[in-house]
Amino acid sequence: MAHPVGFILWLTGLSGAGKSTLSRALREHLAPSRPVEVLDGDEVRTWLSRGLGFSREDREENVRRIGHVARLLAKHGVGVIAAAISPYASAREEVRRLAAEAGIPFVEVFVQAPLEVLIARDVKGLYKKALAGELTHFTGVSDPYEAPETPAVTVRSDVDSVEAGLRRVLETLRQRGLLGPSAAA
Repeated sequence: MAHPVGFILWLTGLSGAGKSTLSRALREHLAPSRPVEVLDGDEVRTWLSRGLGFSREDREENVRRIGHVARLLAKHGVGVIAAAISPYASAREEVRRLAAEAGIPFVEVFVQAPLEVLIARDVKGLYKKALAGELTHFTGVSDPYEAPETPAVTVRSDVDSVEAGLRRVLETLRQRGLLGPSAAA
Protein backbone atom coordinates (compact mmCIF):
# COMPACT_ATOMS: atom_id res chain seq x y z
CA MET A 1 0.00 0.00 0.00
CA ALA A 2 1.36 3.40 -0.96
CA HIS A 3 2.11 5.84 1.82
CA PRO A 4 -0.64 8.48 1.79
CA VAL A 5 0.22 12.11 1.18
CA GLY A 6 -0.16 14.14 4.34
CA PHE A 7 -1.84 17.50 4.19
CA ILE A 8 -3.17 20.28 6.39
CA LEU A 9 -6.81 21.21 5.97
CA TRP A 10 -7.22 24.48 7.89
CA LEU A 11 -10.81 25.37 8.85
CA THR A 12 -11.15 28.97 9.97
CA GLY A 13 -14.21 31.01 10.93
CA LEU A 14 -16.00 32.62 13.84
CA SER A 15 -17.17 30.75 16.92
CA GLY A 16 -20.23 28.66 16.16
CA ALA A 17 -19.77 28.78 12.38
CA GLY A 18 -19.54 24.99 12.12
CA LYS A 19 -15.82 24.24 12.00
CA SER A 20 -16.00 21.40 14.54
CA THR A 21 -19.11 19.92 12.93
CA LEU A 22 -17.51 19.92 9.49
CA SER A 23 -14.22 18.56 10.85
CA ARG A 24 -16.05 15.61 12.48
CA ALA A 25 -17.83 14.85 9.19
CA LEU A 26 -14.51 15.00 7.33
CA ARG A 27 -12.84 12.68 9.86
CA GLU A 28 -15.69 10.15 9.61
CA HIS A 29 -15.45 10.17 5.83
CA LEU A 30 -11.66 10.02 5.56
CA ALA A 31 -10.74 7.71 8.47
CA PRO A 32 -11.67 4.42 6.78
CA SER A 33 -9.21 5.05 3.93
CA ARG A 34 -6.31 6.99 5.46
CA PRO A 35 -4.74 8.25 8.70
CA VAL A 36 -6.53 11.43 9.77
CA GLU A 37 -6.38 13.61 12.87
CA VAL A 38 -8.49 16.57 13.98
CA LEU A 39 -6.88 19.41 15.90
CA ASP A 40 -9.92 21.18 17.33
CA GLY A 41 -9.36 24.69 18.68
CA ASP A 42 -11.21 24.04 21.95
CA GLU A 43 -9.28 20.84 22.64
CA VAL A 44 -5.95 22.44 21.73
CA ARG A 45 -6.66 25.29 24.16
CA THR A 46 -7.22 22.68 26.89
CA TRP A 47 -4.24 20.40 26.22
CA LEU A 48 -1.62 22.26 24.19
CA SER A 49 -2.16 25.95 24.78
CA ARG A 50 -3.37 26.07 28.36
CA GLY A 51 -2.28 29.33 29.94
CA LEU A 52 -2.51 31.36 26.76
CA GLY A 53 -4.96 34.23 26.92
CA PHE A 54 -6.82 35.99 24.16
CA SER A 55 -4.45 38.83 23.31
CA ARG A 56 -3.37 39.01 19.68
CA GLU A 57 0.05 37.61 20.63
CA ASP A 58 -1.46 34.66 22.50
CA ARG A 59 -3.91 33.90 19.70
CA GLU A 60 -1.07 33.95 17.16
CA GLU A 61 0.99 31.65 19.41
CA ASN A 62 -1.95 29.26 19.65
CA VAL A 63 -2.18 29.14 15.84
CA ARG A 64 1.60 28.57 15.59
CA ARG A 65 1.34 25.63 18.00
CA ILE A 66 -1.52 24.09 16.06
CA GLY A 67 0.43 24.60 12.84
CA HIS A 68 3.54 22.96 14.32
CA VAL A 69 1.66 19.85 15.44
CA ALA A 70 -0.17 19.74 12.10
CA ARG A 71 3.15 19.77 10.21
CA LEU A 72 4.58 17.00 12.40
CA LEU A 73 1.59 14.78 11.70
CA ALA A 74 1.28 15.65 8.00
CA LYS A 75 4.92 14.87 7.24
CA HIS A 76 4.12 11.31 8.34
CA GLY A 77 1.20 10.96 5.93
CA VAL A 78 -1.63 12.07 8.20
CA GLY A 79 -4.45 14.16 6.81
CA VAL A 80 -4.68 16.88 9.45
CA ILE A 81 -7.88 18.83 9.93
CA ALA A 82 -7.24 21.94 12.03
CA ALA A 83 -10.46 23.59 13.18
CA ALA A 84 -9.60 26.86 14.89
CA ILE A 85 -10.99 30.40 14.75
CA SER A 86 -7.48 31.65 13.87
CA PRO A 87 -8.66 35.25 13.49
CA TYR A 88 -5.53 36.86 12.05
CA ALA A 89 -4.59 36.48 8.40
CA SER A 90 -0.87 36.89 9.19
CA ALA A 91 -0.86 33.88 11.54
CA ARG A 92 -2.71 31.71 9.01
CA GLU A 93 -0.27 32.84 6.32
CA GLU A 94 2.68 31.90 8.56
CA VAL A 95 1.26 28.39 9.01
CA ARG A 96 0.70 28.13 5.23
CA ARG A 97 4.26 29.34 4.49
CA LEU A 98 5.86 26.91 6.96
CA ALA A 99 3.81 24.04 5.54
CA ALA A 100 4.92 24.95 2.01
CA GLU A 101 8.56 25.13 3.13
CA ALA A 102 8.15 21.60 4.51
CA GLY A 103 6.52 20.41 1.27
CA ILE A 104 3.15 19.88 2.95
CA PRO A 105 -0.02 20.78 1.05
CA PHE A 106 -2.15 23.37 2.88
CA VAL A 107 -5.82 23.90 2.07
CA GLU A 108 -7.69 26.78 3.72
CA VAL A 109 -11.43 26.38 4.30
CA PHE A 110 -13.48 29.38 5.40
CA VAL A 111 -16.52 28.23 7.38
CA GLN A 112 -18.76 31.27 7.35
CA ALA A 113 -22.14 32.47 8.54
CA PRO A 114 -23.35 36.04 9.12
CA LEU A 115 -22.78 37.36 12.64
CA GLU A 116 -26.54 37.70 13.17
CA VAL A 117 -26.97 33.98 12.46
CA LEU A 118 -24.14 33.07 14.83
CA ILE A 119 -25.63 35.25 17.57
CA ALA A 120 -29.01 33.58 17.07
CA ARG A 121 -27.39 30.13 16.98
CA ASP A 122 -25.07 30.89 19.97
CA VAL A 123 -24.20 27.23 20.48
CA LYS A 124 -21.97 27.86 23.51
CA GLY A 125 -23.71 30.96 24.91
CA LEU A 126 -20.59 33.01 24.24
CA TYR A 127 -22.12 35.69 22.02
CA LYS A 128 -24.68 36.51 24.70
CA LYS A 129 -21.88 36.97 27.25
CA ALA A 130 -19.73 38.98 24.81
CA LEU A 131 -22.59 41.28 23.85
CA ALA A 132 -23.34 41.82 27.55
CA GLY A 133 -19.70 42.79 28.15
CA GLU A 134 -19.03 39.69 30.29
CA LEU A 135 -16.44 38.37 27.81
CA THR A 136 -13.72 40.65 26.55
CA HIS A 137 -11.58 39.98 23.48
CA PHE A 138 -14.31 37.94 21.82
CA THR A 139 -13.63 37.46 18.13
CA GLY A 140 -16.28 38.96 15.92
CA VAL A 141 -17.76 41.13 18.69
CA SER A 142 -15.00 42.98 20.56
CA ASP A 143 -11.99 41.63 18.67
CA PRO A 144 -11.46 41.52 14.90
CA TYR A 145 -11.71 38.54 12.60
CA GLU A 146 -9.78 38.85 9.35
CA ALA A 147 -11.66 36.71 6.86
CA PRO A 148 -9.58 34.84 4.28
CA GLU A 149 -9.41 36.70 0.98
CA THR A 150 -8.88 33.65 -1.22
CA PRO A 151 -9.72 30.44 0.65
CA ALA A 152 -9.61 27.22 -1.33
CA VAL A 153 -13.16 26.48 -0.16
CA THR A 154 -15.89 28.58 1.42
CA VAL A 155 -18.67 26.80 3.28
CA ARG A 156 -21.67 28.96 4.21
CA SER A 157 -23.08 27.11 7.21
CA ASP A 158 -26.19 29.27 7.19
CA VAL A 159 -27.19 27.97 3.75
CA ASP A 160 -25.01 24.90 3.05
CA SER A 161 -25.77 21.57 4.69
CA VAL A 162 -22.91 19.74 6.40
CA GLU A 163 -23.07 17.21 3.56
CA ALA A 164 -22.76 19.94 0.91
CA GLY A 165 -19.75 21.43 2.71
CA LEU A 166 -18.21 17.98 3.07
CA ARG A 167 -18.63 17.31 -0.66
CA ARG A 168 -17.09 20.67 -1.57
CA VAL A 169 -14.02 20.10 0.64
CA LEU A 170 -13.55 16.50 -0.55
CA GLU A 171 -13.77 17.61 -4.18
CA THR A 172 -11.06 20.22 -3.57
CA LEU A 173 -8.82 17.61 -1.90
CA ARG A 174 -9.44 15.22 -4.80
CA GLN A 175 -8.66 17.90 -7.40
CA ARG A 176 -5.36 18.57 -5.64
CA GLY A 177 -4.44 14.88 -5.67
CA LEU A 178 -4.65 14.53 -1.89
CA LEU A 179 -7.21 11.72 -1.77
CA GLY A 180 -7.15 8.22 -3.09
CA PRO A 181 -10.10 7.07 -5.21
CA SER A 182 -11.94 5.41 -2.29
CA ALA A 183 -11.84 8.56 -0.11
CA ALA A 184 -13.19 10.90 -2.76
CA ALA A 185 -16.61 9.29 -3.13
